[in-house]
Amino acid sequence: MQNAPYYADVADGPDTGAAYWLTTSDGLRIRAGVWPLADGTAKGTVFILPGRTECIEKYGRGATDLAALGYASLAIDWRGQGIADRQLRNRNVGHVVAFSDYQKDLEAVIEMADALALPGPYFLIGHSMGGAIGLRAVMAPNHPFKAASFSAPMWGIGLNVVQRVMIKLLAPVLGALGLSGMIALGTREKPYMLWKSFRGNKLTSDREMYDYMARQVIEHPDLSLGGPSVQWVQESLRENNEVAQLTAPDLPALCFLGSDEKIVHTDAVRTRALHWPGCDLIEVAGGRHEIPMETPAIRAQFYGKSAALFDAHRG
Repeated sequence: MQNAPYYADVADGPDTGAAYWLTTSDGLRIRAGVWPLADGTAKGTVFILPGRTECIEKYGRGATDLAALGYASLAIDWRGQGIADRQLRNRNVGHVVAFSDYQKDLEAVIEMADALALPGPYFLIGHSMGGAIGLRAVMAPNHPFKAASFSAPMWGIGLNVVQRVMIKLLAPVLGALGLSGMIALGTREKPYMLWKSFRGNKLTSDREMYDYMARQVIEHPDLSLGGPSVQWVQESLRENNEVAQLTAPDLPALCFLGSDEKIVHTDAVRTRALHWPGCDLIEVAGGRHEIPMETPAIRAQFYGKSAALFDAHRG
């Protein structure tokens, strides 16, 4: 574990923020950011599992919100994004060899939290892709988390029938030709915020937060990421199909889903929440995909209710 860059100028996080390089069990270098409480009185540590394309700095403001509620927090640059190792020559394309590889990243971060003696108990917030990684993690028998909160979790990808058929037919052909790292059809190499104007965007209804996300990749282009590879899409669909067949974990949880969600498969999210006895589904009126990056009122609802869940399960 070594010190890593942390772009405090665009994170707007607590002054205690720092970042570390970690090495995964398969030899990749990833980055983790931590925000301990300055007075050392944290009620626990929240592991923030970001979505696809996201970086540590994007959750600086969320770390500030959690600190105000009494919690230390950390976030992860998954392999293939942020300034973690990227596995394609074209660093603008989001890629993973196998979706299960993300669990190796999370294992490395849990080891870091233990080594730094971050305050327990541990809790989890998983957004979008991070929600899929987090769900798989809490299905493992010896995970360290006491409760979890999910934001627009990717328990199903919002592809239409034509897109699903194309992936099913094309992915094996491209794989055989060594082209599975190609960018998925209909996506772009530029970060979403740099080609999509605020008007009509699918991420947030809050203009200031949209500008905050754009500013991070403008001022630090090494954080930016475009669309996913064909293999990433194929692996994500496989993961969703496998996990959908598994019994829900015995863990208290919340699941937030915006009424204007256009990215994840909302029926799959509702189905999982319905069949998870310990999970409460919270439908957020006016919320788009990025619930943690929404209006101040929605963000207060998300972090406030998440912290209340964590408070109730600290023992």
